[in-house]
Amino acid sequence: MNQVSTGTPGEMLPPVENEPQRHRKGLTLGDYVEAFALIIAWVIVIVVFSILAPESFFRVQNFTTMMGTQTTLVILALAVLIPLIAGDYDLSLAANLMMSGMLVAVLNAEHGVPLALTILIALGFGALLGFINGLIIIVFDINAFIVTLGTGTIVTGLVLWISSSRTIGGVSEWLSDWVVVHRLFGLSVEFFYGLILCAILWYVFDFTAIGRRILFVGRGTNVARLSGIRVGRVRWGCFVAAGIIAAAGGVVYTGTAGAADPVSGGTFMLPAFAAAFLGSTAITPGRFNPWGTYIAVYFLVTGVTGLAILGVQSWVQSVFYGAALVIAVSASAFVKKRREAAAKL
Repeated sequence: MNQVSTGTPGEMLPPVENEPQRHRKGLTLGDYVEAFALIIAWVIVIVVFSILAPESFFRVQNFTTMMGTQTTLVILALAVLIPLIAGDYDLSLAANLMMSGMLVAVLNAEHGVPLALTILIALGFGALLGFINGLIIIVFDINAFIVTLGTGTIVTGLVLWISSSRTIGGVSEWLSDWVVVHRLFGLSVEFFYGLILCAILWYVFDFTAIGRRILFVGRGTNVARLSGIRVGRVRWGCFVAAGIIAAAGGVVYTGTAGAADPVSGGTFMLPAFAAAFLGSTAITPGRFNPWGTYIAVYFLVTGVTGLAILGVQSWVQSVFYGAALVIAVSASAFVKKRREAAAKL
């Protein structure tokens, strides 16, 4: 099998694992069932809750609310996805989201800085945090899990400091207008921000040279390095990109709430990772992928919403997301091992 050139002199990428074998043998019914199993499970969950609570769950307003109010989680999950594909964990992204949203609120509401400038500052902070994470991890060769846990904790403290541990309201209504108020096809316009971001990442990972480099780095840094890929640069870039996307999620979150509070953004971290791992069992099983993550977010949100409508106590949400993460990680590992075994046959 010939290697694939990325257009960079001296750099040749090997073919994507399992794809040659799969194309020669053709896709089986089992392959399709595996790829769309999460969608099938999602439909089953909807049917079950619709039967249990037809008057409150099975309503157009309920579905438009679920689809139109979860963009922050979608954006954060997609941000989490980028370092994961490269083989790294970034635990600072939720803190990044909180800080970015808080910067918009503090600068705009309390200091009168124009909203557009505050958004640029928030995105700049996200890029800076990603750059610092990459600097420490790549240059000093320290485990990403530890570094981002530390930087995330630092940023969380800084959020409490700049906000004086209080919720900041009074943000320009223009932000809320373009996040919540304006609607398209009956859905808040923010829904389409997440959809567009997912489509962009799908295109990058499936159809561009940089996307292929990230995939190969995630599958094995040594092999990628021998193929001529600058592994450190790719991983570093992933942290910066994830930081910018998480910061955008913070801006959207502030627009959704019309204010910024210093703690609630942290609750998105667990479901974001759960969605990323659960999504790796769908659409392209065995691989972290944007569409699988996107579907997983709404699968999890549907479950939580259904439980809330049935009157289940709020603590069940934490149990649900925690169990979903454990199951998703286990399922992801199982699918990956099964596919690697099948590829050797």
